[in-house]
Amino acid sequence: MANSEKSVRTGQWLFRWRSYLPLALLVLFVPAFRNYSYPFGSHTVERVWELFSFIIALFGLTVRAYTIGYTPKNTSGRNIKKQVADSLNTTGIYSMLRNPLYFGNFFMTLGVVMSIRHGWLCLVYSLVFWLYYERIIMAEESFLSSTFGKEFEDYRARTPAFVPDIRLWRPPVLPFSFRNVLKREYSGFFGIIAAFTIMDIVGGFIVEGRFVFDPVWAGLFLFGLMVYLTLLTLKKKTRVLHVDGR
Repeated sequence: MANSEKSVRTGQWLFRWRSYLPLALLVLFVPAFRNYSYPFGSHTVERVWELFSFIIALFGLTVRAYTIGYTPKNTSGRNIKKQVADSLNTTGIYSMLRNPLYFGNFFMTLGVVMSIRHGWLCLVYSLVFWLYYERIIMAEESFLSSTFGKEFEDYRARTPAFVPDIRLWRPPVLPFSFRNVLKREYSGFFGIIAAFTIMDIVGGFIVEGRFVFDPVWAGLFLFGLMVYLTLLTLKKKTRVLHVDGR
């Protein structure tokens, strides 16, 4: 019991700083970039692999967007200091797994990690991700159990934590809100593009000894930046993205 309580407290601390602590993984990219080279000596082949990895990251973002699009206000939030849940999500994607946002997070970052083409880095990332989010999930579910009692315990007993079970699918209660997705996921969209652009520039500098700006990533970066600034302005200065109850 003592170990369980300690894990929950650790998870609460990790939950509070979950937006910043994963940046510590950047130190792993230093040895990963050592002796970096293009596969088969071709930047074109490298670009193909980067785009494939980019699709993996976008898959994770899509999972997050789908989740956010159906969830009500004060659930699945970006709250930092404490847990918040006005209701228990058990339909839609939440009927197949209990932590769809973290499922999406895993693939978003995995795509970036994959772009360097080191199997060991993907394994280390997966292990760190599991250990990190296991504690956060324990803290969240301790809160949900104390808040919703038997309703949550029954839900936890029938629903996998992280691996989706499509046999459990139940239609979402609320309609999909695209504006809610735009309001909450624009930074993640731009973050993915920025990460891949930076990785490509760093890789090109290591291989060629100069800054190389790939037109594909440069174009995507400018597009992502415009989307980011536009949605940031709409969110901060207007109510265009506001949706009642979301």
